[in-house]
Amino acid sequence: MMTGDKAIVARGLAKSYGKVRALRGVDLEVARGELFGFLGPNGAGKTTTIRCLLDLIRPDAGEIRVLGLDPQADPVAVRERIGYLPGELNMEQSLKVEGQLRYFTDLRGNKIDWGYVRELARRLDLDLAMPIKNLSKGNKQKVGVVQALMHRPELLLLDEPTAGLDPLMQQEVYRMLREAQADGATVFFSSHIISEVGTLANRVAIIRAGVIVEEAQPSQLVSMAIRRIWIRFLKPVNPAPLGEVEGATVLSQSNGLRVHLQVEGELDGLIKALAAYPVGDIEIERPSLEEIFLAYYEGDRTEEEN
Repeated sequence: MMTGDKAIVARGLAKSYGKVRALRGVDLEVARGELFGFLGPNGAGKTTTIRCLLDLIRPDAGEIRVLGLDPQADPVAVRERIGYLPGELNMEQSLKVEGQLRYFTDLRGNKIDWGYVRELARRLDLDLAMPIKNLSKGNKQKVGVVQALMHRPELLLLDEPTAGLDPLMQQEVYRMLREAQADGATVFFSSHIISEVGTLANRVAIIRAGVIVEEAQPSQLVSMAIRRIWIRFLKPVNPAPLGEVEGATVLSQSNGLRVHLQVEGELDGLIKALAAYPVGDIEIERPSLEEIFLAYYEGDRTEEEN
């Protein structure tokens, strides 16, 4: 398995939990220095893949190389070069944030620049003196982000890194990950949010039901964006022209006063068309990623359900 310029190489990863086939032959290649998004709905196999890369669980079949090493043969050597953020980070409730971070440092045997740790905490508005037991879900996520970044690892493996964070903090985490990449790190992160992956990643793998169904450039994800839109007009109109907008379908309408549409892709065309209408109100709903995948990969449905 050639891995010279690759941070991650996986071939034919398979993993079952009893009768549940979590991974069904996953193939992945992530170049060194890449910011790589791993997109899929909850339960698609994202977390299982990451745990296999770290040798936290063993696949039933397949080969893995991480930073040129076999994680099953030398898991300690692999993990000391990685910053890992799990979906749920276990922390000691009696410790303060700084104590918890020092505990993680001792476990890894890393030498940490505590000035850098304090700078990360400042940027995330995280109080290092706060007891873990008093932290909100969002602040616990910040601790997880700091512990993954603080030793400046060669590779970051992040499972839903912005979960529980408000939009401002999400943007700060994005900046941190781009800075890590600029400093030479490889960043591999999972997400179920199309917009997040499209904003952050250089390249994307899309996983569904334990299989990589597509690799894409972030710009290609725009075509996967589906929205349901309800519009209330101030007086009766003919909504038929709205259905002629690229990507738009009129699902229903009520006496010309209300219309329900589905729009795939960008909203620019619809917004411009609506300028000619007396619009009273607009509601926009984003379907779940699983609903989008069912629409986008309709041809795969029968096989996966079987």
